[in-house]
Amino acid sequence: MTDPIHLPSIDSLLQSKLAVPLLQSFGHTLVVEALRQTVDSMRQSGKSLSAEQIVKESSTLLIRWTSPTLVPVINATGVILHTNLGRTPLAESTYQEMRSIAVSFNNLEYDLDSGKRGKRSIHAEHSLIRLTGAENAYVVNNNAAAVLLVLTALAQRKRVLVSRSQMVEIGGGFRVPDVMRQSGAKLVEIGTTNRLHLYDYENALQEPAAMVLCAHHSNFKIIGFTSEPSLKDICALAHQKGAIVFHDLGSGALLDTAKYGLAHEPTVQESLQAGVDLVSFSGDKLLGGPQAGIILGKKELVDKIKKHPLARALRPDKLCLAGIATTLLSYLTGKAEEEIPVWQMISRSPQEIRNRAIRWKETLGCGDIIDGKSMIGGGSLPGESLPTTLLALKMEKPDKFLKMLREQHLPIIARIENERVLFDPRTILSHQESSFLETLKHVVEEWN
Repeated sequence: MTDPIHLPSIDSLLQSKLAVPLLQSFGHTLVVEALRQTVDSMRQSGKSLSAEQIVKESSTLLIRWTSPTLVPVINATGVILHTNLGRTPLAESTYQEMRSIAVSFNNLEYDLDSGKRGKRSIHAEHSLIRLTGAENAYVVNNNAAAVLLVLTALAQRKRVLVSRSQMVEIGGGFRVPDVMRQSGAKLVEIGTTNRLHLYDYENALQEPAAMVLCAHHSNFKIIGFTSEPSLKDICALAHQKGAIVFHDLGSGALLDTAKYGLAHEPTVQESLQAGVDLVSFSGDKLLGGPQAGIILGKKELVDKIKKHPLARALRPDKLCLAGIATTLLSYLTGKAEEEIPVWQMISRSPQEIRNRAIRWKETLGCGDIIDGKSMIGGGSLPGESLPTTLLALKMEKPDKFLKMLREQHLPIIARIENERVLFDPRTILSHQESSFLETLKHVVEEWN
């Protein structure tokens, strides 16, 4: 029969000087739980540890339990709107305004003029109307919510026409047919996967329909033998037949992407000018703000949407509204390109990018400078890229090297191509560059 394991009691550990730093940092309840779990684990494994070792093991547990799972990272991938990395960072002015609202009481639903209850919807509404020319505006917490709300409020138990080429699924399993089913709208598929004609709409509109839904091809392309009528022609026909047109634009561009050497991404203003009754898009894609869904369009339709019970469940909080309002201000003052990170990255000059890559190589003392491509990402401008200059490091086990980069205090996310680890200066933020170089140099030295 084996001798029983001698382990110190939890009380004796708590009363020892060894536990004082843990109690000060993590509190009594968590420390007790960590000590018990460590002691139980030792007892089950048959191992005997000293008090010092038990406290050390418990400290490791406590750090793991209390460390945040959402942390900043350095995006060296060259994907500008990287959905897995939180899409676009916020402008400094947006962050400062959100922080100011977060740490104070505010007039979220309080009218300072009348001294009575106000409406939260006003805080971004006027800027959106002024920027786009829409009659009315409403903000919800994301674009999927915007689509669901529009369909539920305006087309429940009614026919909604959607092209088969637009029956899309985007990241996270968001499918247009599923959202329509949830809203209670009756899906009517028209056209074929690759070709859609105006007469497809005309034939389907022989029966009364509440809405024509046009979903922008935001994350895929159909090429080859294709056709699709213009948004303007669709609107003219739908209005003639008494149906409204809702354009799910997705990316929410307010600036012309063609100016930067990219394909032209349809803008919010262009959709409204084509005659759509409603348009929705994301706040955290090409707009460059926090996560939000923005609905613009005819006053009477948006008013009806605002009054629907579902609108309350999908409403944005004070930080979202503060962030959207401040982001819009950069557009209103003509400073979007210089203030909003997504446009800073898109507009960054090839020479500036090349100079950064060369400077990195000189700092590290290794690597190659090669040409490459940056991607837009985030369900915007599918297949489009921008020329860039990359720092390439040749590694025997590139996957293992990437893992080391991810394990750093400020993780670096890069990519592999042809057995080389690539770093794109376009997507590394200016305030992170020194940390990036310091961390990368440390990992390279440790690797070698």
